[in-house]
Amino acid sequence: MISLTSIIFNGMEATPINVQVQLSSGLAKPEFNIIGLADRAVKESAERIRNVLSALNLSLPPKRLTVNLSPADVEKSGSHFDLPILCGILCAIGILPEEELSKYVIIGEVGLNGAILKTNGVLPTSVWANQNNLGIICPGEQGGEARWAGHTNILAPFHVLELINHFKGTQILPLPESAPTGNTDNSKVDIADVHGQAAAKRALEIAAAGGHAMLMVGPPGSGKTMLASRLPTILPEMTPEEILETSIIYSIAGQLNDKSLVSVRPFRSVHHTSSAVSLAGGGTDAKPGEISLAHNGVLFLDELPEFNRTTLEILRQPMEAGKIMISRAKRTATYPARFQLIAAMNPCPCGHLGNAALSCSKAPRCAEAYQNKISGPLLDRIDLHVDVDPVNPWEMKDTDNTPTETSAQIRERVVAARNKQIKRQGKPNAQLDGPELEKFARLSEELTNFLNTAAEKMGMSARGYNRIKRIARTIADLKGADDIDMQDLAEALSYRPINRGKYGIK
Repeated sequence: MISLTSIIFNGMEATPINVQVQLSSGLAKPEFNIIGLADRAVKESAERIRNVLSALNLSLPPKRLTVNLSPADVEKSGSHFDLPILCGILCAIGILPEEELSKYVIIGEVGLNGAILKTNGVLPTSVWANQNNLGIICPGEQGGEARWAGHTNILAPFHVLELINHFKGTQILPLPESAPTGNTDNSKVDIADVHGQAAAKRALEIAAAGGHAMLMVGPPGSGKTMLASRLPTILPEMTPEEILETSIIYSIAGQLNDKSLVSVRPFRSVHHTSSAVSLAGGGTDAKPGEISLAHNGVLFLDELPEFNRTTLEILRQPMEAGKIMISRAKRTATYPARFQLIAAMNPCPCGHLGNAALSCSKAPRCAEAYQNKISGPLLDRIDLHVDVDPVNPWEMKDTDNTPTETSAQIRERVVAARNKQIKRQGKPNAQLDGPELEKFARLSEELTNFLNTAAEKMGMSARGYNRIKRIARTIADLKGADDIDMQDLAEALSYRPINRGKYGIK
């Protein structure tokens, strides 16, 4: 019996799969069976492999061929089992050496002509193989992806013949070069493109510095989407650990770029017609959803009240925990989901609440029903609530007297504030909670009394109370202060919803 190693992923957790191939006599013609709780994609490997063998001028012997994928009680899915099964068969008929191939984790789909095609999960497979002192055999065009995990024992053939020739010694497969870390140039857009909106830009800077969630409310055309799309240009660069973790998620989802890893913070703009599964993740393979693809980056939800309410409620638990557990009938998977939520909405269906010249005849009655589509618990989890007013026509043209700050200028302050937080507590302020919050966002007796009075008058929840302290801590960090003062706390309170002025959001 031949025994080789492949892999499957249950969320971010790797499970090694033992690919066992056995030839037994007693038949006049070949019989090919794949067992071990294999789905349709895996069972179709038999026909693909038959054609590959034919393309190599090989054929199965007139024996019973059984492929067992162990452990048998774990469902196997995906076409990446093609290559390990084919390698096992080639070992069984004496073409490849089992002793050598047993030192590798094998992953890859094969075409009918013997080409080794792309598959999902090469990067996390390489990480797992490296941790378990095994090499990896993967598709040639994904060799750079496997190399980035720090692995050096990598075989990345483009065709099955290359792999055969390598082990026969007639062709040596070179070590693939590391995939580049991608383009970090955000010069295509700049926050200077947004005219006016000084208050909204200030709130965006605070959100970037502390990793806070933010909701922008304003009429159509006021610049909400422009502001949100420019948030990545003022965020700190990703650390190597964040690049690897985010790239692993994209690799599992099959969305990793062929030529680079994810080195720019993700910006996932989700349409309001998206389903709960597309947002949270799931399906038959329990694939990551948008909130996991936005891990270490930004999740932007435009037209927030237009989303299905049940879909929006999915965000509540991941916003607090930084991860999501997807439970399905056949498997349970957990994915990271430490995203920064940025949402935008109109104050009412027509969008012109408070403007007598443009508002519809149903205003302001329609606004309450429209805003009530968003639950109070979800709103309570959003740190910054900002009114985005229409831009004055006179602000549409820059003048020498009113210079506009660029993303690079704002980013300097954001990076300095974020570095201060990482040095002090090892995480952004938005993730502070419990004893850490009390320690690093300590208020004087005067400020505590002031906040207690404000919280009572505003009907603030305990969660909202703590969020005020986090925002105040970030505002103090932006100006380089070690302690929170009254000005910081007052500004933080201005971003909490009480009776939000002309838009009336409660």
